[in-house]
Amino acid sequence: MKVRSSVFASFILIFEVFGVALFLRGFFPVPLKSSVSSKNKLSDLPAEPLTGSYPNSSRLPQPLFKRVVIMLVDALREDFVFGPNGHRYMPYTRHVVERGSSHSFVAKARPPTVTMPRIKALTTGSIPGFIDVVMNLNSPALLEDNLLWQAKTAGKKMVFYGDDTWVRLFPKHFMEYDGTTSFFVSDYTEVDNNVTRHLDSTLKRDDWDILILHYLGLDHIGHISGPHSSLIQPKLLEMDDILKKIHSALISKEAEGSLPYLLVLCGDHGMSETGSHGGSSEPEVNTPLVLISPAFKRKVGMEKPGVVEQVDLTPTLALGLGLPISQNSVGRIIPGVLEETSLRDQLRYLHLNGHQLSCLLKDSTPDYEKEAGFEQFRVAEKAHGSWMKLFLEGNTSEVLTNMGNKVLKQYLEALAAMSSALSKQLGKYDMYSMVAGTVFVFQLLLVLLLAMPEALSGEATVDLPVLSALLSLPFYLLCLLLASVHVLVCTSAESSCYFCSLSWGLVFAAVAFSSAMFCILVSMAMRRLPLGPKIHGKSPSRSGGSEWSLSELDVLLLAGTVGHTLSLAASSFVEEEHQTWYFLLSTLCLAVFQDVCRKYFREQRGPGDEEEPILPSKDCHPSAHPRAEVCSERWLALATPPFTLLCCRLLRSLNQTGVQWAHRPDMGHWLNSSEHRTVLSLLAAFCLLLIYLLVQRRCSWVSKVALALGLLGVYSYRAAVGNVLFPWQHSGRTTSKGTVEARFVYVFILGIFFTGTKDLLRSQIVTADAKLKSRGLWEIYSGLVLLVSLLFRPHNLPVLCCCLLIQTLMARFIWKKLHYDAAQTTIMHYWFGQAFFYFQGGAGHSRPPSQKRCERTSKRCFSEVLINASGSIDSSGGSEARTGLTGGDFNNTNVPTRNHMEHPSSTDGNSNNIATVDISVGFVGLESYVEAPAVFLTALSTYAGPLLWACHLVCYLSSQRDRSPVAVGHGCYCLALLRSVPAAAYIVLVTALRYHLFIWSVFSPKLLYESMHLLLTAGVCLFFNTMEQSHSSSKS
Repeated sequence: MKVRSSVFASFILIFEVFGVALFLRGFFPVPLKSSVSSKNKLSDLPAEPLTGSYPNSSRLPQPLFKRVVIMLVDALREDFVFGPNGHRYMPYTRHVVERGSSHSFVAKARPPTVTMPRIKALTTGSIPGFIDVVMNLNSPALLEDNLLWQAKTAGKKMVFYGDDTWVRLFPKHFMEYDGTTSFFVSDYTEVDNNVTRHLDSTLKRDDWDILILHYLGLDHIGHISGPHSSLIQPKLLEMDDILKKIHSALISKEAEGSLPYLLVLCGDHGMSETGSHGGSSEPEVNTPLVLISPAFKRKVGMEKPGVVEQVDLTPTLALGLGLPISQNSVGRIIPGVLEETSLRDQLRYLHLNGHQLSCLLKDSTPDYEKEAGFEQFRVAEKAHGSWMKLFLEGNTSEVLTNMGNKVLKQYLEALAAMSSALSKQLGKYDMYSMVAGTVFVFQLLLVLLLAMPEALSGEATVDLPVLSALLSLPFYLLCLLLASVHVLVCTSAESSCYFCSLSWGLVFAAVAFSSAMFCILVSMAMRRLPLGPKIHGKSPSRSGGSEWSLSELDVLLLAGTVGHTLSLAASSFVEEEHQTWYFLLSTLCLAVFQDVCRKYFREQRGPGDEEEPILPSKDCHPSAHPRAEVCSERWLALATPPFTLLCCRLLRSLNQTGVQWAHRPDMGHWLNSSEHRTVLSLLAAFCLLLIYLLVQRRCSWVSKVALALGLLGVYSYRAAVGNVLFPWQHSGRTTSKGTVEARFVYVFILGIFFTGTKDLLRSQIVTADAKLKSRGLWEIYSGLVLLVSLLFRPHNLPVLCCCLLIQTLMARFIWKKLHYDAAQTTIMHYWFGQAFFYFQGGAGHSRPPSQKRCERTSKRCFSEVLINASGSIDSSGGSEARTGLTGGDFNNTNVPTRNHMEHPSSTDGNSNNIATVDISVGFVGLESYVEAPAVFLTALSTYAGPLLWACHLVCYLSSQRDRSPVAVGHGCYCLALLRSVPAAAYIVLVTALRYHLFIWSVFSPKLLYESMHLLLTAGVCLFFNTMEQSHSSSKS
């Protein structure tokens, strides 16, 4: 069966997406869960240990607290409370910590440090899987055993105000609630006021037992302007006043003889130095945990906070309220909470916690008896029984006390060992699903590689022996073999497997597909072995031979692509991947420069050789080129590679990225300071004008007008939100959120897309007009550029300008003039797209204190930026190197009002860290959170660089009328191969490194980026397929 190269490549990529999805489902561990489906009940609690003839007692200790108030401040870092600025940020809280009846801890959150997994950890005591970071956008109801379900079952009345993630996770659990959206990051005032407005009336009532408050404003400020913003201190003072109000109300309602209250101040995760979260750096995982209650001893001074796990709060609250501990909790009770209770009650609490952990250990570990913690717990339980015997006999000697303290210590050691053993597992890798997904991906990759001679041939068609494979005996034997293996694995597996849980119809389809691909693979390999791989193509250095050979540029492109793939095995190279692409891009520019010199200064043209046309243009006729113009074009071609190098060097200075240099000053920091708002405004206006001049040249007059008005709307939007200024403005104070201005731009974007789509359909259905098709493609590309202009922050507009300028120069003077074939041009586009992925800015952050001096000495700042941006990968750094900036504040007198859409801030360049994903762009033009457009805009902004270069590749290959009609198919095939090789190699690498120290902080986020990039490339290849079909019809 013969298929076009573009169809074949699209088919391979789509099925690779399914294979990678299966691998992801197996790779990201499923959280530890008990095999018992029912939830824990009070009646299921074990009896009190006792030896001898005395009957066992099932007595439960009295609850420690009558009422619990949990005040959760999103993104509250521990240094905001316990650090040197704690007295200034939260004075009342600091006073209670130092002098009040309280316990203070640094609670460590496990990555991923995003809200929904952290809420699950706080309520279930379990460690959520890393894949929960994806589910964070759409949180389903939590069905496993959790603290809130236990409280509801016990008749506790609960009230909640704050992040509506709680409402989605726990529907019908609260007798009263008011949820606020957590993703509209531009609002950091009303989102907290909507919580606080309920406090006065709720605190006066006595009809609730548990009050949960989740404040989001601090997290939103972090996303917008970072942890050193001038907005941080007012927000923390606001939180401090709220804590004081709650504490005073609880004290006033405390009655003699009743159980005391408990006030909990905590954070779900911290905040990185860039203001984001999701990773595993110390500022992201360290959160404060302050427990305030009259049941505790009063402090006499500041003590160093102890370190606990965030999941330890779950069993502490459960036992403190007289509730069973959740089945899947891996936490251990915080001993300080029990300090004022009797020794018998302390031992009983620890015994209940140990029993729950031992049951979970039994369910999750086949050799649980060999675990040191399990054995320690059994020893402690027996010693507890002996102590109880002496206690019930009325022994009050010092021996009893010493024995009880010894048992207490044994319990604590056993709890620590069991909790550690359970936490280390994180979950269980589904190796069967991982292997199945890997096999699918590699089968497809090998078929893609074996098809290279045919896919890059003059016909650009691939002959797939599908029919012969399906009718062959090995196909049916393989189906039977794989089905047998599947049954064997699924029946003998000790743990659940996702692939085994699929229906037999889907499994049989997967088995048949894998068997067919294997037969096709063997058939194509046998067909290739006798013959050498001969690919007919052109290269700028080839003299016309029909046999395929490698030029110097081909060797560079091949070696660079393979070298980059191999570099992903090292954590330091993953963290600093941008350095690899910067180096490869610089080397590519030098190689192109060599080709230009060879063409114009070393090779002698024959008398019949003439200068060839550049790009199709209405005003340009290739037959009438004056000698002076030819000479100028020659020098412009010579200047293009150095100019590209200069642009890339400047862009490297714009946004620092990675780990080693992210904290260094850059031009983005300088431009976003309040003192340089005018400079930023002039730069943004100039960039938007240049974008118009570069894009409008091939559009229709309607699209030109829409593009001009759209770019004017982009500047108006940025002025509305306070990033730039109009000439008549004298301050950065905003007057709106920019919603109207952004929607104004969206209208013109849709209009340009409509015009381009109409031209494309006319060229394909009504008339086979190549010029019309070329114009339609360029108009769609122009609409994409306008949308990216709206999403990019003002200081990142030079990235877009340089992208368009380099594309224009390379298309005019390099790719066409040097006769680069479709494969070489595609690889160059791919490399440029990867580099521009890191050039563009990611999540916003504030300026570290070390950069304040740059605002005062502009010239020194620019030189320092350029020097700091030239750093290379530090082989000794790796993942251990984290920034350690001290707290600081902006020297910014323009404190934005609550209507600020975006606080003027800088951004990091994109990286392989989830924290650099800028989610604020998902809300441009939106009044509230709408999932579909928010996800689309965030993905488009994140991958703007690769997408712009891929779309330009389609436009370039489709517009070259003198090229072979199969050029688009060649480009599609090469793009699919460039994405398939690193994706397939990386899933093998992460499988081999799944127990690596940095598997969750470095390699796993990169795996998600690779998977998303593969999905987007599949979509681009489908667009390629459409364009090749249109091109073929135009030729005919």
